[in-house]
Amino acid sequence: MKFQVLDHENNVSGELECSDAVFNVDIRPDIVSRVVLWQLAKRRSGNHSVKGKSDVHGTTRKFVRQKGSGGARHGSKKAAQFRGGGIVFGPVVRDHSYDLPKKIRKLGLKVALSDKAKTGSLVVVDSLNQESCKTKDFLKRFGNMKSALFIDVDKNENFCRALSNVEKCDFLPQIGANVYDIVRKEKLVISTGAMKMLESRLS
Repeated sequence: MKFQVLDHENNVSGELECSDAVFNVDIRPDIVSRVVLWQLAKRRSGNHSVKGKSDVHGTTRKFVRQKGSGGARHGSKKAAQFRGGGIVFGPVVRDHSYDLPKKIRKLGLKVALSDKAKTGSLVVVDSLNQESCKTKDFLKRFGNMKSALFIDVDKNENFCRALSNVEKCDFLPQIGANVYDIVRKEKLVISTGAMKMLESRLS
């Protein structure tokens, strides 16, 4: 698969040929869905919790006699049916992450890249380096992109600083490229160096 490479003036400066096994695979929404759910599950902190009967503060003294009161036979004020009592089957601190086969995670990234390529939402540039850290220089080059993810080999401090003032635009180094961040943006802008590294990583 061939991609046109744009320079700093957004003019076509050449072509980049990439492997069809990475950027031209069949679109599998089910695979993308599995990977996205796996990513979001890993992000959950899982620190929600409530107090059970053994956690709440209170006495266990029998507060009503066993017989003769006409009511139920209670033994503790910490029971769930009383105000201030423990919660039954409430959430506890736990890890929400689960395992997903590596080949599925790899295929999900290939599908996400291929979908952007087939829909014309993948833009290849020769470099994302920027001499100044001014946002106006960034907008001069990429101002027509309302929602975009930029991927380069390494983090360029000036580019990231200029990008930080633009809404709905994010940057990732190629090692951090993931399905969730790719599919949630309209455009995907990748440098030629990052394209080659992604291709070798996923081949």
